[in-house]
Amino acid sequence: MSRISKRATIRVPTAEEDKAITTAAKSDPDAQPLTPKQLKAMVPLKTLRGRPKSENKKLLVSVRYSPEVVAYFKSTGEGWQSLMDSVLRKYVARHSRSA
Repeated sequence: MSRISKRATIRVPTAEEDKAITTAAKSDPDAQPLTPKQLKAMVPLKTLRGRPKSENKKLLVSVRYSPEVVAYFKSTGEGWQSLMDSVLRKYVARHSRSA
């Protein structure tokens, strides 16, 4: 037995109905059109989603570490990769001064 879809049909308003709807919307003080200044200040939603972009962009690289090094950093808990980065940064800072 086939099933008949119970989807609601979309009814497009006539020109007169559309005009009446637009007039009613424009007369509502709480629903006024946006000003050009407000429109210019708007940003696309996708630019607001996710984590904010970091000023210190990091590079994605593939590196092989010995198992004990990875095990140690993982044992420090959440944020172990950031900890590893900070340890390496300190190493670079210490060794670049003497160069």
